[in-house]
Amino acid sequence: MKIVVIQGPNLNMLGHREPNVYGPMKLEEIHTQMEAVAKQNNMEIEFFQSNLEGEIVDRIQECLGDADGIIINPAAYTHTSIAIRDAISAVAMPVIEVHISNIYRREEFRQKSLTAAVCTGQISGFGPFGYHLAMISMSQILGEIAAVRAAQEAQAKAQN
Repeated sequence: MKIVVIQGPNLNMLGHREPNVYGPMKLEEIHTQMEAVAKQNNMEIEFFQSNLEGEIVDRIQECLGDADGIIINPAAYTHTSIAIRDAISAVAMPVIEVHISNIYRREEFRQKSLTAAVCTGQISGFGPFGYHLAMISMSQILGEIAAVRAAQEAQAKAQN
């Protein structure tokens, strides 16, 4: 199973940007930890980061037929991007939204997620560990999907 991790604007600045909010970990360190979890669970993982909304929309669309699930931190676009929301909705695959900080304890404008309603779930406020939780969740979700498909195939064979 293949997971694509999409990181939004300014996440390339982790470790430098507001460490009191986002912690001292750099994005590369988070990705290294995610790679370890993927390897332990026989998952393929790919990373993408962009500060540009259109590039994020393009990468989400490219996942259709190429990936089994998406873990996304839309960052500031969480609160503003209907285009990213529509792209997530269009690919119709499991998508988990992750936020390092607890967006519901932040400024009022950050407390509304335009993307969460079209995601399978949201993880917010656990720092970089939120990505680990997303990996575990995605593994479980994809396992359940595979089990349902296998049961449906078995039922179809039994009917023929």
